[in-house]
Amino acid sequence: MSTLLPILPPSDLLENNDALSPAAQKAEEEKNAMRKYFQKPGSQSELTGHADQEPVCLYLETTNRCNLLCVTCPRTYEQLEPEADMPWEMFTSLIDQYPNIARVVLHGIGEPMLVKDIAQRVKYLKDRNIYVLFNTNGTLLNDANGRALIEAGLDELRVSLDAAESEVYQMVRGKDFFAKIVQNVKNFTKLQRELNAPKPRVSLWLTGLRETVDQLPNFVRLAHEVGVTEVYLQRLVFFDEGSNGLARAESALFEHTTEREEALIKEAEDVAVELGIMFSASGAVDPGESIRMQRNDSPWSLCRRPWSLMYITANGRVLPCCIAPFSMKGYGSFTLGEATQHSLREIWNGPEYVRFREGLLTSAPPPACANCGLRWSL
Repeated sequence: MSTLLPILPPSDLLENNDALSPAAQKAEEEKNAMRKYFQKPGSQSELTGHADQEPVCLYLETTNRCNLLCVTCPRTYEQLEPEADMPWEMFTSLIDQYPNIARVVLHGIGEPMLVKDIAQRVKYLKDRNIYVLFNTNGTLLNDANGRALIEAGLDELRVSLDAAESEVYQMVRGKDFFAKIVQNVKNFTKLQRELNAPKPRVSLWLTGLRETVDQLPNFVRLAHEVGVTEVYLQRLVFFDEGSNGLARAESALFEHTTEREEALIKEAEDVAVELGIMFSASGAVDPGESIRMQRNDSPWSLCRRPWSLMYITANGRVLPCCIAPFSMKGYGSFTLGEATQHSLREIWNGPEYVRFREGLLTSAPPPACANCGLRWSL
């Protein structure tokens, strides 16, 4: 799961861009430019429950179906909403309501490539000059689907792999597709070279678990072997009560890393520099920094997502962000509107959204946000 604030790469790569391969350096420049989608619309004192600006980003959950059983994902253990693909009519209607939207993310709780017309949806967005990306588990990234995504103009393809070897992959992802996915990604980057197609940018993602941190150095090496120039260490999202699988506090690295675990992260950073790979962690300056708490009084207070983006589920429910479904059970307490009943503009500054934003500005934030930065952690 990713759909996160773009960050800068490790500081040593910033100081020495020559350490990056040309493709990785270009990716780093694009990623830093993409930070504008999450620029703060104002300081803490200037913000109110009303959003003065339109959202710059939409997260459209093209499907909530999935063909894996990941032990870090809530949908493995409960049905969050009825299974559905977002209807084409709803998809186009949502986009047409904000024709100047800058960025659209086509994933949520589900695997976007299960949607048969996913490439057509990408093209619909690219025809409107929108930056488009999605996360995939890579199981369906065959030649035909890969060509279609390239031709449609997809900007970024994030592959959640979570391991550098089959046994560990199966432990985290629930099924043994490791070899198939690795070959799919390798074939896809080869196809890009043959077609001289620099886009989509392809990246590999690993969820930071105590059980998998030792995979990191070889995960970076694997990325290099399959022709991928970007690697991300994904933060583990979990909630305290009734957490299932590995989405639990004991598996998180945040603020409790051992010397060995920190050494493994440092080793992965060194391997990345050696191979010219851009290695970053979600939500922090660099992978090492992301395991240390920046502030503990109100970790939610720096969040600007409710002022910059909207997340719409496959069934049309509007949520504050992609992290919320992982942060607590059920959607009831953080549903901000129904896109099947009201326009996005009515919802964006409607009473539920205003109330949610106002709560985020206090010392008693909405429950889904209360420990974001603690639970939403490595």
